[in-house]
Amino acid sequence: MKLDILVFGAHPDDAELGAGGTIAKAIANGKKVGIVDLTRGELGTRGSAEIRDKEATNAGDILGVSVRNNLGFADGFFVNDKKHQLEIIKQIRTYKPDIVLCNAIEDRHIDHGKGSSLVSDACFLSGLIKIETSSEAESKLQEAWRPKNVYHYIQWKNLEPDFAIDISGFVDQKMDAIRAYASQFHDPNSKEPETPITSKNFFDSVDYRARDLGRLIGVSHAEGFTVERVIGVNQLGDII
Repeated sequence: MKLDILVFGAHPDDAELGAGGTIAKAIANGKKVGIVDLTRGELGTRGSAEIRDKEATNAGDILGVSVRNNLGFADGFFVNDKKHQLEIIKQIRTYKPDIVLCNAIEDRHIDHGKGSSLVSDACFLSGLIKIETSSEAESKLQEAWRPKNVYHYIQWKNLEPDFAIDISGFVDQKMDAIRAYASQFHDPNSKEPETPITSKNFFDSVDYRARDLGRLIGVSHAEGFTVERVIGVNQLGDII
């Protein structure tokens, strides 16, 4: 299956929080989108890996993604090395996305920055024909494939976006996908320990940020992204 967009997240819920509206809008416009979670989020204070697995499946269904995989890397301890890069490369070569979305370049959680550099490096390496890979589903060697663009969504830190995508009309779907992770976010009845993301303020801030980024580009809601290279456009009319 070829995908138009492949979204990577260090943890289940990263993709929804950072790019849920963009994912929903792309799918509504006929694009095929998949999500690959690097870890099962097993070090999360609340819930468990098994609960997160179910929540991720439900969130993916809400967004309408074509596929969702989990690579089972060690939460908190995965590194940007050959072993992990090759697993990312296999995913890229399997789905051949034109666009890859991945974690924030820098952030509060150490896995976000590590995931960002790991995926970005793997996207480059995936285009080198002398790196040979094969997936479990394929008996032959995979073809080299390099995504045309790699974009980083914004997470905990309020990074300055290089561009913002209008997600007006898709915020409710994004928030519903986030709510699918009931073990992780605000629940006044929960008896589990509080964390920085379990407050009502954090949950509301997801909408606040979307509204504020929307204000900057003259729409109701938007999601921001950063890039590692100059963005090119065909004509001035492409810029809103």
